[in-house]
Amino acid sequence: MIYSGNIQKMKSIHETPVKYFLQCGDSEIEMNTLIGKKIKIEYQDRINCINCGALTKKSFHQGYCYSCFSSIPQCDIGVLQPEKDMSHLGISRDMEWAKQNSLVDHYVYLALTGNLKVGVTRHTQIPTRWIDQGAIAAIKIAKTPYRNLAGQIEVALKQYVSDKTNWAKMLLANHYDIDLKKSKKEIAVFIPDELKKYISLDNSITEIEYPLILSGIAKFKTINLETNPKIESKLLGIKGQYLIFESAEVINIRKHNGYFINIETYD
Repeated sequence: MIYSGNIQKMKSIHETPVKYFLQCGDSEIEMNTLIGKKIKIEYQDRINCINCGALTKKSFHQGYCYSCFSSIPQCDIGVLQPEKDMSHLGISRDMEWAKQNSLVDHYVYLALTGNLKVGVTRHTQIPTRWIDQGAIAAIKIAKTPYRNLAGQIEVALKQYVSDKTNWAKMLLANHYDIDLKKSKKEIAVFIPDELKKYISLDNSITEIEYPLILSGIAKFKTINLETNPKIESKLLGIKGQYLIFESAEVINIRKHNGYFINIETYD
């Protein structure tokens, strides 16, 4: 079977294990069914903006042309740096978009990827955000009524715990021995006093299992389709937004939003 088209980041359903679906042109591929099988991915030297569809030589902000990157609210600075979101002051590239995406409840959380990390996401993105990051467990630290406040808490906490994910460690992590409830209690003391009222009383831990075949691979090579336009290998699993191959190569699908590829599957 051959699928052709522009790809977008995989959709996921939080089951045990996570179920993944890849949009490729007009087709939606159930990726879990391909694990353990050989597949071929070939980049067709074409990128289309995932917002306007225009051809672009370079992808900005994981999938956009420069024009959209410079103008649409999805690419505003407050998306990458929540503490700089100003929509609560009426400042936004699109206030209607902000009302749906920024001026809503947001969570600050601790997640176990390859390391303990702090992050921010809006309430509708739980647990999708954690799955996309490859977290094996996560806990909510605080709940705020809009994005900027969550960003302020994250800025205070990332002085004590990383806000980055080490992708190589994330791919190898399959169990954890960190007490997330204890970690939350310890780090919450560093939240500024005026923001402590937003600390979440929800201490439930979300655990996430990914569709993986244990392979014994100890080191991975990440593939950029522009410099490595073809990969043909058995698919061993999926974690976060990464496809993991028997060749020890991995592809970050989200990084390749808008890329036009052919995917060939074998029975």
